[in-house]
Amino acid sequence: MTFRSGFACFVGRPNAGKSTLTNALVGQKVAITSGRPQTTRHTVRGIVHRDDAQLVLVDTPGLHRPRTLLGERLNTLVRDTLTEVDVVGFCLPSDQKVGPGDRYIAEQLSELAQGPGRTPVVAIATKADLVGKQRLAEHLLGISQLGDWADIVPVSAESGYQVDVLEKVLVGHLPEGPALYPEGELTDEPVAVMVAELVREAALEGVRDELPHSLAVVVDEMLPREGSTEERPMLDVRVNLFVERDSQKAIIIGKGGSRLREVGTQARQGIEALLGTRVFLDLHVKVAKDWQRDPKQLGRLGF
Repeated sequence: MTFRSGFACFVGRPNAGKSTLTNALVGQKVAITSGRPQTTRHTVRGIVHRDDAQLVLVDTPGLHRPRTLLGERLNTLVRDTLTEVDVVGFCLPSDQKVGPGDRYIAEQLSELAQGPGRTPVVAIATKADLVGKQRLAEHLLGISQLGDWADIVPVSAESGYQVDVLEKVLVGHLPEGPALYPEGELTDEPVAVMVAELVREAALEGVRDELPHSLAVVVDEMLPREGSTEERPMLDVRVNLFVERDSQKAIIIGKGGSRLREVGTQARQGIEALLGTRVFLDLHVKVAKDWQRDPKQLGRLGF
């Protein structure tokens, strides 16, 4: 039996369903998902193990026309990732018309898909369960007119519709080779990064337009709690949340600290499930003025 292994990455404008699709394929939550655009800050790898293949998924921030230094750095990160993978999945949500953002990304990808060492691009109509057959057919036609794609696959990560088909298609574009990661491993993302992502996701939950994307989360320390034992282990996890303005700080903390407590409770449950141990989560909200436009602050916050 031929064994295939390699890297795939999903691109698409922000909020196109990339992270949810990564989670659906891996079968466990590894990439942050949120209704807010631009929530993915790190390249999170999810690993799909099959009898005949190993598919390593690289989740990138949404590719978009940059308006800040952070935006430019995220775009560079995406482009660097695209040149290092074996197949690219271009996500276009079925519940939205093909727009200027999609056309911008299609142009970038068409350069990638040409030439001798070209990378195959699979167009993915995400959120296919949210529309009727007629609308989906129109959407697929619109996608086919955007570029010369290796394949076009409609899927729904939420309902599981055609997720297995997409997996098979992506694996078909991988080179022959041995497994890249040990059996059972689902991600190579450092634990601290995944903890930060869980806190960030909880902080973004339920906050509509009042909190823009100017939220950075950094894990300060993770230590065994004093007095905890092997029988009753517990971790102290100290996390800093950085925003750009005092008004944003007030939003995250909420009246009398009520919102921050909710964030802590939700994030702690996710972190305990991830680490398999009890956690004391200590959250601190700080203002780092205009950090998205400041090279020094971007560096300090890990971008």
